[in-house]
Amino acid sequence: MIKVAVAGCFGRMGGAVVNAVNAADDMQIVCGIDLKADRNTDAFPVYHEVEEALSSIDVDVMVDFTQPTTVADNVACALSHGVDCVVGTTGLSNAKLEELAAKAIDGACLFFAPNFTTGAVLMMQFAKAAAPYFPEAEIVEFHHCNKKDAPSGTAMLTARLISEGRGGISSTAPGSETELDEAKGARGALVNGVPVHSVRSNGFVASQEVIFGSLGQVLSIKHDSWDRESYMPGVLLGIRSVGALEGLVVGLENIMEL
Repeated sequence: MIKVAVAGCFGRMGGAVVNAVNAADDMQIVCGIDLKADRNTDAFPVYHEVEEALSSIDVDVMVDFTQPTTVADNVACALSHGVDCVVGTTGLSNAKLEELAAKAIDGACLFFAPNFTTGAVLMMQFAKAAAPYFPEAEIVEFHHCNKKDAPSGTAMLTARLISEGRGGISSTAPGSETELDEAKGARGALVNGVPVHSVRSNGFVASQEVIFGSLGQVLSIKHDSWDRESYMPGVLLGIRSVGALEGLVVGLENIMEL
């Protein structure tokens, strides 16, 4: 039985993780970590801090869906205790992830996925495969208005994969040099040579469209998530897989059989 702690257990994603783990027959929630630890739960103890939790409870894996401002400290503490981490909180740079992974002891792993939906992983892999054949590519991503970072981690990774697929060549479409003085940002953020546009609004959970163009044709690859339950198969796969991994592993595709 895999003993799981959930950081951010009272949040929207954290609550979905708790439900998913409780429904699995090979793992159990042993504790939660949340700033709202004063809220009652009869199912498991909840602590304010990761250090407090790991000093009190034996944990195999900590799942973190908290905030960009707190995830780094949470992960650093867990890895320094030899606890594997499955992280879906975005906003951390690759350099920061590597710095955190260096704190791991006893072969602990930092497994980070900017998106835990299997469909989003396939979308990114399809985009990488298409990239060499289209001179223009743009990403439009849509998230709920409470998301703390823009662009999303999924968009950032997609742009990097497109860049890798086309050998680092930037889009040939007009860029920020064409923006009117009173409308700076119209062409979006340039990420690895790919324009990225972030929409934040009520009505969305998470959607992303990658638009490729060349003479006489357009290819669109789109993935939509309407419910946070769509992330749970990937989260459970991460929990089950992280014990066999070490160091830093980025991306659900590394543990999916693609």
